[in-house]
Amino acid sequence: MSEVRERERLVDPDAEREVDLRSGWERITARWWLPVGGLVVGAILGVLVSIGSGDVYKAQALIYLGQPFTPSGGGQLQSLQTNPKTVSEIIRSEAAIKVAADAANLRPAQLRGNVTSTAVVQPGQVARNFTPLVEIEVRGPTKAKAERAVNSFANTVVTAVVPYVEQKMKLLRAQIDDDKQQLDDINRRIAAATSQQNVALKDKTLSLAEKLLVSTNSNATVNSAEQRRGTVLQDLNNARQLLSLAQNVELSHVVQPGVAKRASATSRRNAAAIGGLAGLLLGAIAALIADPWLRRRSTAAA
Repeated sequence: MSEVRERERLVDPDAEREVDLRSGWERITARWWLPVGGLVVGAILGVLVSIGSGDVYKAQALIYLGQPFTPSGGGQLQSLQTNPKTVSEIIRSEAAIKVAADAANLRPAQLRGNVTSTAVVQPGQVARNFTPLVEIEVRGPTKAKAERAVNSFANTVVTAVVPYVEQKMKLLRAQIDDDKQQLDDINRRIAAATSQQNVALKDKTLSLAEKLLVSTNSNATVNSAEQRRGTVLQDLNNARQLLSLAQNVELSHVVQPGVAKRASATSRRNAAAIGGLAGLLLGAIAALIADPWLRRRSTAAA
């Protein structure tokens, strides 16, 4: 007993001790079944947790924001349509979430954090600037609810960004209708002047001077009307081209409505990997402390 106390007295508690990695590895390899068992059990538990978490449905809708131009079509404009943050800010707003929740018969809390937007770009392209093609994704508990929710978000975004282009299209349609009406008036004027000229030439009661005067006036009316018709036709064609540009390039619209597909709430592969790694670490720790623990038990028993 005195020898043990003498050794304890001679031991310096502040002295540096080397970490014996070899002995630790030997303890782990001696009880290799503990890390391996932990790996297997952890992987199985991870898979069971992923199965128990259930499945969700993922619905994606593709929208085109459009590219607005000036009223004359000569240059691009900066607007809600060209802001890269527009879609993400709208779909995360409480107003849009409430509308989508009502449409899908869900609680707003079921949509918060389950809706995302992604700019569709070419491979290798960085989506830093404006990208008119955006994909909206919603995760929901059922197929129908996920589809109704994502379509609601898509329609909310489109409705929010189209006022300028819709107003532009309205004005262009009014201009086209006005040009058509002017052309009808011009054509009637030309027809009336031509008819008056023909009647005067066939009227035997009129003198040659009178017929010449009527013919001169009719020709002047027709020439003026034809010049005016050319100007109106050019204006009509320009308005039609601008309307086509607005409808096919500037106008925001839903390219593909949302269609849902089943998606696992938790990846079983990832869950198995994480569970297996945790089990492996716990098994290795158990192997490391097994010898000291057993030694203390045997000492205490003695």
